Amino acid sequence: MPPILHRYATPLTTGLFLVSLVSGVALFFHFGSAFFHGMHEWLSMVLIVPFALHIWRNWRAFASYFKRPPMAVGLAVSTVAALVFVWPQIAGGGGGGGMPPQRAAIQAIQNGTVAQVAPLFGHTPESLSEKLKAGGFTVASPDDTLGAIASTSKRNAMEAIALAAAK
Repeated sequence: MPPILHRYATPLTTGLFLVSLVSGVALFFHFGSAFFHGMHEWLSMVLIVPFALHIWRNWRAFASYFKRPPMAVGLAVSTVAALVFVWPQIAGGGGGGGMPPQRAAIQAIQNGTVAQVAPLFGHTPESLSEKLKAGGFTVASPDDTLGAIASTSKRNAMEAIALAAAK
């Protein structure tokens, strides 16, 4: 291992673990989800590299853990803990699609036509069409979906939903 990687494997693992810890706790308590979600996902993926370097650097000491029961117990407990979350999807045939309900609702709104979603936001199809047009979206027909309108307008569907929801 090059000396620079040797020197930074453990400090980077520690630093990224702490970022993952803080962002994970914030997400668990629904605090600042808008900033912590992307940070948690991406930096947890980046954590894989220094973790692998850390294991490589400390391989002999790490391998010795497999000679004693605590490693087997720790891995078994971790696997059971993960299965608690995965099993309902496996047992239920994955009926929920694995998608959180909020995301499913947003996707349904995004895939709904202006005429279908207008009442959700206290609009008629015509008034929602006008509001979207005033917000810079191209609306050809109330039968267009919010997702298609956003795509045609080269904008994000969440912007169209946010505009529709704004009072």
